[in-house]
Amino acid sequence: MKKSILRRMAEEAENRTDVAESDETEKPVSGRRHSSPVISNVGRALTHLGEDTILSLDPAKIDRSPYQDRFDNDEEAEAELDALKMSIATEGQKIPVLVRPHPSKRDHYQLAYGHRRLNAIKSMMGQTDRPETVKIKAYVRDLTDRQLIEEQAVENGIRENLTWIEQAMWALQLKEAGLSNRAICPVLGLTEAAVSQLFRVTSVVPSDVVFAIGRAKAVGRPKWTAFADLLKDGSKISAVRDVVQTSGFRQADGAGRIGIAMMAAAGTTMTHSVKPAETVEFALGGRHFGRMKNSASGTTVTIPKAEDAFARWLAERMPDLMREYEHQTSPSN
Repeated sequence: MKKSILRRMAEEAENRTDVAESDETEKPVSGRRHSSPVISNVGRALTHLGEDTILSLDPAKIDRSPYQDRFDNDEEAEAELDALKMSIATEGQKIPVLVRPHPSKRDHYQLAYGHRRLNAIKSMMGQTDRPETVKIKAYVRDLTDRQLIEEQAVENGIRENLTWIEQAMWALQLKEAGLSNRAICPVLGLTEAAVSQLFRVTSVVPSDVVFAIGRAKAVGRPKWTAFADLLKDGSKISAVRDVVQTSGFRQADGAGRIGIAMMAAAGTTMTHSVKPAETVEFALGGRHFGRMKNSASGTTVTIPKAEDAFARWLAERMPDLMREYEHQTSPSN
């Protein structure tokens, strides 16, 4: 059903574009500049949000969007999720998510945007003795499939930017569901040339290799297209699949993982070691105050909801701790 709806959406988008092109042949070209589809969507979204009412919903009754535009199994994403959980635990949820009534589950909802906020709050539910008290702030709006996709595009465009490869994999999902390149353009806010560059990579690099590398936050189009060029020789893919199973690959960050994969595709060997991720638990007398996770992408400290008072105490004393650290590490000491 989803595929047929998206095909209709694609046909409508193409028909609208064809009409626009025919109009341009009959009318003189205006000097007025036009805003991008994403900017137009932002304006419409802000108008809607001004009219919506914020509700408190049970996070367990909200399912994610049927269109997956983010990678979940990635260390960088996990670190960001831990940081978001700590922010919500200490300061509360500042920005509501957007949901629509679930098309097939009574009294349930389907997420349009706010995927990371929903994941963070659901995770917090599992860390409290009274999960029924945990609520999520949400706008509820009736949305068609196309409107849901547009709302996701707005959110990713103005607040939670997708990495380049996440855009590519989302575009691939939309294409497989029936959208043409032209119909995908306004969804991602990209030109047809930019969308073609996305498919230049996804048509060559297998999806299992992409997901093994992860969202690769610091890696853009040039490196992904260079990697795709290396894999045009299909015999290189098996070497890449072998290296993604190694501990050195798994312990690297996104930029390191694609570098290792490119070396495997080029027939070279990794000569440097990668420091494994480290986790330190903060506990005293059976009481768990938090966790510090150190990896190639950075260090994250997570304090559970039950220790809000400790988190506030630590935040208040952080300036003194930083001054103490600076004094002790000063070359003059």
